[in-house]
Amino acid sequence: MLEKLSESSGNVIGFKAVGDITKADYDILTPEVESLAQQHDSICLLMDLTEFKWEKAEAWRADMKFGSQFRKNIAKMAIVGDKKWEKWLTKVCAPFYAREAKHFSSDDIGSAWDWLRA
Repeated sequence: MLEKLSESSGNVIGFKAVGDITKADYDILTPEVESLAQQHDSICLLMDLTEFKWEKAEAWRADMKFGSQFRKNIAKMAIVGDKKWEKWLTKVCAPFYAREAKHFSSDDIGSAWDWLRA
């Protein structure tokens, strides 16, 4: 499940992934990001993965489509989490989802928001 974070404002939007992500989650994420992209030349995205379990196979196509659709709109993407694979994911996903991506630990989420707003 994806939850929009209350700290979202202006051209910066954040989501917390909880448990497994399904195709239905992209039905929530995509319109939110699309609306923001229509209002701003570039946007910044925070993904909090601290409670993320996995992405269901049914969501993979929607995930790839999301990246393809918004890659040029997302100037910065912050990945928040404490697992080693999340650091790796940040490096791998950057060219497919955003012009720039950076990893932050969960105890440094404030710095992630600051980086996105800078």
